[in-house]
Amino acid sequence: MVKIRGVELEENLNNSMGLQFFNLSHRYGFQSPNWPYFQDVNIERIHYMAKSGVLSQRITTTMHQTTHIDAPAHVVQGTPFIDEVPLPHFFGSGLVVSIPKEKWEQITADDLEKACGHAIRPHDVLIINTGWHKFYEDGDYFAYCPGLVPSAGQWMIDKQIKVVGHDTQANDHPLATAIGPQRNGPLLPHLAEEYKEWSGGVDWKEAFPDWEPVHNMLFRAGILGIENVGGDLDAVTGKRCTFAYFPWNWDRGDGCIIRLVAMIDPNGTYKMETGETF
Repeated sequence: MVKIRGVELEENLNNSMGLQFFNLSHRYGFQSPNWPYFQDVNIERIHYMAKSGVLSQRITTTMHQTTHIDAPAHVVQGTPFIDEVPLPHFFGSGLVVSIPKEKWEQITADDLEKACGHAIRPHDVLIINTGWHKFYEDGDYFAYCPGLVPSAGQWMIDKQIKVVGHDTQANDHPLATAIGPQRNGPLLPHLAEEYKEWSGGVDWKEAFPDWEPVHNMLFRAGILGIENVGGDLDAVTGKRCTFAYFPWNWDRGDGCIIRLVAMIDPNGTYKMETGETF
């Protein structure tokens, strides 16, 4: 047991179930890092102890803050909203793989095959650790993240992945989003010359001709995406785990902030209930 603010609670790594729980979500709240065109989270105390003897807070937020899951309807019109996606898509076993990347580097099919092609199974959860969760702050993180490219999306479709999560800003390379020369952009036009210098003379429109191609191909295939994975990601990298990441039952929701949790049963003794009557 662990005492938190005077209350004894079970521990993540030592509890009566014999399971180990690992938080893979970044913090959420006041001034949490923000994608370039979103407003800040606003939190107001409507009731507080001195006033009402209880604490109640009102939150104004986009659901694409911090660690969150996108509904297919976020990008592809006519596809399922978050409340319409069946619950098995928010729970399952899978892998956490290490694919270290630097500024603007691409996550490709070859990267995925080398990292986990021998171990991936149909309907797995796939979590990618590029190392960029360590840079999750306003500024360089959103503009300079590495990112998935279409070959990686096709690899995941071919392997029948259930959901992909990653410690980067979106399910696409940042320059294939509105940050770059795409629909609703460029939000950061100064990156055009910087990219040309970084790439040895390639124009960013030539390098990223399509708007959010990985979002589009994954969502049309029924593969959901978890963005901005973080927390204890390094502790479970290289391991097969069970994952839970349930969203709100939000009518026509375009996505949802989640608490992504990896679970390990070291002794193999915990079992799901069979539903027997009592």
